[in-house]
Amino acid sequence: MTFTCSVEINADIAKVQSIFLDSSTLKYYQDGFKSKTLISGIEGTKGAKSKLVYEKLELIETILNSDLPDSFLGLYEHKHMTNTMKVSFSSITDTKTLYTTEIEYTKFNGFLIKLMAKLFPNMFKKQVEKWLHQFKEYVENI
Repeated sequence: MTFTCSVEINADIAKVQSIFLDSSTLKYYQDGFKSKTLISGIEGTKGAKSKLVYEKLELIETILNSDLPDSFLGLYEHKHMTNTMKVSFSSITDTKTLYTTEIEYTKFNGFLIKLMAKLFPNMFKKQVEKWLHQFKEYVENI
């Protein structure tokens, strides 16, 4: 399952990119976020591996490519699913940025999650869209 989401943010590309890369801001726009702990590598760079802890789940993030604003590619592994997230930023104007993300779920483990993905594929996209809009609101209000 693959889908793309985007949002226009009323801020310059440098500000948007800076906030995206600053993991201390995740708590402001990702519901349930608790912590991000570097496991190996250098944070924010290719090969870095981190543990992301949310109220209801834990993920392992591996950065596959980090060449922003052109692209960021991360691999996210959870006991029930694996997905990649490709992010890019582009300037619309000097004060407006387009944030685009492409999510590809490559693996679902377990009957229930496979059933949910089959019956409710929009559920996954809606969560990403929600976080994108919360990110937009956060960036525009600081």
